[in-house]
Amino acid sequence: MPLPQPQHIVTRFAPSPTGRLHIGHAWSALMAMELARSAGGVLRLRIEDIDGIRSRPEHVKGIIEDLRWLGVEWDGEVVFQSARLALYDAALEQLKRDGLVYPCFCTRAEIAAEIAASGSAPHGNDGPLYPGTCRQLDQGERKARIAAEEAHCWRLDMTQAIARAGTLVWRDMDNGDITARPELAGDVVLARKDAPTSYHLAATLDDADMGITHVLRGDDLISATHIHRLLQALLSLPSPLYRHHPLLVDATGKRLAKRTGGISLAELREAGIDPERLRDDLLCNRFPVGIRLASA
Repeated sequence: MPLPQPQHIVTRFAPSPTGRLHIGHAWSALMAMELARSAGGVLRLRIEDIDGIRSRPEHVKGIIEDLRWLGVEWDGEVVFQSARLALYDAALEQLKRDGLVYPCFCTRAEIAAEIAASGSAPHGNDGPLYPGTCRQLDQGERKARIAAEEAHCWRLDMTQAIARAGTLVWRDMDNGDITARPELAGDVVLARKDAPTSYHLAATLDDADMGITHVLRGDDLISATHIHRLLQALLSLPSPLYRHHPLLVDATGKRLAKRTGGISLAELREAGIDPERLRDDLLCNRFPVGIRLASA
């Protein structure tokens, strides 16, 4: 069944405060703002700060400074995921009651060792999938290990979830309806050992709760959209429209990222770059020297 077309556009920009914004973030934020403003819509700013280890208050301050310098104007108060943990917990409890998640006690080393030993581990878009070790545990063992406070995450039982949801589609703003293939991600984590939720669960719930109608993000997150469409169905949430833009890379083709030292907006500001000209250039897909589209 075709998905309904929203009448009022609400977009969002949702950075994680784990470092300064770089030129790729700026491009994405500006495109989201332009999409909203061109239709008389709304742009929301969400800070995805559920990573208690890497998220820093100084990075939040830097994000706000960078966006204001660039001329990105959002509507309403800034939304912080760290203030919304009750929302994520309630959704996880619903999935537990529905028998669609299970506790996973495996460490990364144990998972890697099992995958290496199997020789035929199933693969998805991003490599070998979790082999389902803890999916096989009986309820008694699960309860005992949880009662003993053994560290664990919560994984989506993908087979059960797909059986419950059936065939799903999500709408790409450029390519129309896309059949969701969440099975390619395997039993994804919905609540981490070191955090009460995961990107997949938090972003899905936030988009629905904030009334987001159009999600614009990098094409490295296309696989996540398939998962989010499944979670929307399981939790009876609306599905926004999506656009996945190409990533920006440097002259060698390496993706710009915080961890790889992409050109930061703070550096550009310190260099005396005119923010108005930079904003206009980015909206016209004109990038600084040495930066290009990954597909170019």
